Amino acid sequence: MATSTGEQVIAIEEHYWDPNLVAQYAEADKIGGAGKLRPKLEDLYDERIAEMDSAGIDIQVLSHGAPSTQRLDPSSAAEITRAANDRLKEIVDERPDRFAAFANLPTPDPEACADELERCVDKLGFKGAMIHGLTHGVFFDDPRFWPIFERAQALDVPLYMHPAVPDPTVVERYYQPYVKDFPALLNAGWGFTVETATQCIRLVLSGVLDKYPETKIMVGHLGEGLPFLLWRIDHALSRPGNKPLSFREVFSRNFYITTSGNFSDPAMVCSLQEMGADRILFSVDWPFVPNGLATDWIERLQLNAEDKAKILNGNAKRLLKI
Repeated sequence: MATSTGEQVIAIEEHYWDPNLVAQYAEADKIGGAGKLRPKLEDLYDERIAEMDSAGIDIQVLSHGAPSTQRLDPSSAAEITRAANDRLKEIVDERPDRFAAFANLPTPDPEACADELERCVDKLGFKGAMIHGLTHGVFFDDPRFWPIFERAQALDVPLYMHPAVPDPTVVERYYQPYVKDFPALLNAGWGFTVETATQCIRLVLSGVLDKYPETKIMVGHLGEGLPFLLWRIDHALSRPGNKPLSFREVFSRNFYITTSGNFSDPAMVCSLQEMGADRILFSVDWPFVPNGLATDWIERLQLNAEDKAKILNGNAKRLLKI
């Protein structure tokens, strides 16, 4: 395994499905989230590890596929999430040499989240948590979720902002009538990017990252377009009439991005120039994107050996303590 230069490869946004958790989903989430990929999402060992080996990936950080626990019923969210995390711990324990994990959080029951994050980090050895889109229409900057940021800062683990299919109102107003012929418009084709970028912008504007300035936020897909737009967003928000804020300062301090599902040389150049190699981590977004597409790209990418090593493994070892 590893690259042709011998660098270890750690991929940090690699998905699975817990059948018991998926059983709670509406049918639209089951179909829209996986389709024909469901067997791969539910395979945790044989095919998954074989494909990792074939592509030269040493470690996957496992995270549940969207919408994960964000659309559970509030009355049962904590119990279902805790059970899913316990099962994920069992999966990692079967192959600790190949797997690590991000926790699921029961955001429909905000008061339960911080303690579940702490349990997952301290008792189960998880590396942080992943949040998938909105929680029943509520963005993650809502003050009810701020104790999660406080606890993540204290635990020194990242919170990964992952997309989910946009809110139904947004789907109706922005994406109809094209969804039938182009269902990917709602996810990787555009909907994921807009919703997750908005989620991240709101985190900066809310002040939660000023109150907890050491919180680490991760964003996939080379930052959901935010590195490309960073100058424009920062400049616009600094114009007269806006509350004083340095968007660039907060974004550059708190955010890290991953390569998941976005293997574009120009996009990577932009990300390197705006973020620096210390804030970019390798990811595939398996099984929605083939492992080999990612590793072939990073292998041929024209980048100095030191920065490539940071992206492939160094930053993950530092941030996730792998």
